[in-house]
Amino acid sequence: EVCHEDRVYWAVRRAQDILLSSLALVALSPLLLVTYAAIWIDSPGASPIFTQQRVGRNGKLFKMYKFRTMCPDAEQKLKNLMERNEKDGPVFKMKNDPRITRVGHFIRKTSIDELPQLVNILKGDLSIVGPRPERPEIAAQYCEEMPEFALRLQAKAGLTGYAQVYGKYNTTPYDK
Repeated sequence: EVCHEDRVYWAVRRAQDILLSSLALVALSPLLLVTYAAIWIDSPGASPIFTQQRVGRNGKLFKMYKFRTMCPDAEQKLKNLMERNEKDGPVFKMKNDPRITRVGHFIRKTSIDELPQLVNILKGDLSIVGPRPERPEIAAQYCEEMPEFALRLQAKAGLTGYAQVYGKYNTTPYDK
């Protein structure tokens, strides 16, 4: 049973998400357009927006938006790079990943690639602050290996969280 205070909290938080993401989209629209054009020029024929299935609150799946930072055939090339993975577990990380485009290096370093997720916030898939959403196969593996990881799925996923503040390479799956 959800009490009145909880409903008020979530209504205020949702209103805050809508207001702040709307303002950010308007204020950042020139940057978003320049980034879109730069990606399109760097990789003609490929969509500048990358979508990927992610797991949100209570395990709900949603389509997350990002600016594309990798070559269009990045998933096929991943198979040949797996032995160079710098992380343990289900996540692939490689500091000098050859699949990342020229524009992709810059927009990843500056986190501009994450800005299309402001649309996810407007849609209600994400909140501004919360644990970062994982891909379904990674979330399933984490939940299997570390059942307490499932606690993360009780919160609404966010555009920014602990990993973005503390550092992407200095966190565990619990911290994201």
